[in-house]
Amino acid sequence: MKKLSFLFLILSLFLNAQTEKENIASIKKFQKELNSEYLNPKESPLRGDNLKNFKKHPFFPINLKYRVTAKFVKTENPVPFELPTSSGKFKQYQEYGKATFELDGKSLTLTLYQSLDLMKMEKYKDHLFLPFRDETNEKETYGGGKYMDLKIPAGNEIILDFNQSYQPYCAYNAFDYNCPIVPAENKLPVRIEAGVKYEDVYHH
Repeated sequence: MKKLSFLFLILSLFLNAQTEKENIASIKKFQKELNSEYLNPKESPLRGDNLKNFKKHPFFPINLKYRVTAKFVKTENPVPFELPTSSGKFKQYQEYGKATFELDGKSLTLTLYQSLDLMKMEKYKDHLFLPFRDETNEKETYGGGKYMDLKIPAGNEIILDFNQSYQPYCAYNAFDYNCPIVPAENKLPVRIEAGVKYEDVYHH
């Protein structure tokens, strides 16, 4: 019996190590693709000297503490609303659900949204938008907050990997882009030391 328990322990440790390896690989893929996007003149929000001088994004060290499994509750009968943007205009969204999780001993909740424009497109019909702010804003990260792109979950849980969070385009180019402002309900009273850092060298 002890031998069987030991084998289960070894198998569990092996599977956990494999999962951790896969999660880290996914984060590194996100970082590589984000850098490639910003280096590509056809895709990058950067213009002029900012594009010319860009080499790569600064990232927080990968930390799987910031990859959390959240309890997900879908919002019933969501009402479309106008979300203000950085330019003073508005974009149409609706609340899709709420994700509740624990971090640093605190229970936290974030609201996830759907863009009414994007959900009409086949490519983005299962896309969820998560804008948030935390205690790193205006320090290591952009003052306006950060974003995360997610997919509609199949069940009552959703993975939030803050290692794959990024700054809005407006952080790098406020002249050409119009970015949704993070709602007050998505301000987290903790430091999220994950994802893309921000160097305040851009025109905005």
